[in-house]
Order: sequence, then C-alpha cells, then structure tokens
Amino acid sequence: MELYELAPEKGQRKNKKRVGRGVASGNGKTAGRGSKGQNARSGGGVRPGYEGGQMPIHRRLPKRGFKNPFKKIFAIINVKDLNRFEKDAIIDETALVKSGLVKGDRDGIKLLGNGEISVPLTLKIDKVSESARQKIEAAGGKIEEI
Repeated sequence: MELYELAPEKGQRKNKKRVGRGVASGNGKTAGRGSKGQNARSGGGVRPGYEGGQMPIHRRLPKRGFKNPFKKIFAIINVKDLNRFEKDAIIDETALVKSGLVKGDRDGIKLLGNGEISVPLTLKIDKVSESARQKIEAAGGKIEEI
C-alpha cells in the first residue's frame, strides 16, 4: 500500500453544503437563513454572551476571591532532580533550563528537599527550603541565594 492509495471509506466524508445557488438547489433564495431579521443579514448576529437584553450570565453569577496582580510564580525543583549533574558543578538558572528541569515563564526558582543527593554541587538559586539546604550542605555542596 502506498500513500496515494489511501482514501477515506465511502460515506466517511460529507461535501460542504453549497448555499445560495438558486431556487432549484433547495438552498437558494434565503440560503437557509430564513426571512429578514438580524441573523439573515451578512455580518449579522449578536456578540458572544449577549442574551437579548437579559442580564448576561457572566454578570449574574457572583465573583469570588481575590486575584493578586503581584503574585510571584516560582518553578519548583527537588533535591533528587539534581543528581543528574556532575560533581562540583555550578548550577544556576541557565543550567536548569538547559537540562530541562525548569520550563516556561517564572519569577524565580525554588529548591525543595524531596529526595536525596549524593554529589556536591554549588547552587545559585532564588529560594531554598530549610530541608533542601541541609541535604545540599551535608553532601558537601554550597548554596548562594540570589
């Protein structure tokens, strides 16, 4: 079988309805839009969320909570993730991004103490939990908070 021999099964694909092609086509004259009115016009219809003057649902429902516009989003990594680095390596944000541990937009990186570490490393990082700090220093590593 070759690529050019591939085709959908009979009845799998449906042709687009061609409207406005004369009375005999069955969808001529008003082209399935009915007679007159806002929806019959080109460009007609109402905006999304409009309910004909009734109070729209997005205004009827109560708003809850508070969205802090100054919230900081931190990328989270664990101590166990650092075992992939070589002994005495200097690890900063660029090294973590290059290794694939940190992705996307963020305001900083935080190291948490989940897991164990066996190699001594020097970390230049934004935030560190107390348990992570103890594990890194116990393995002979150093942490510089920036």
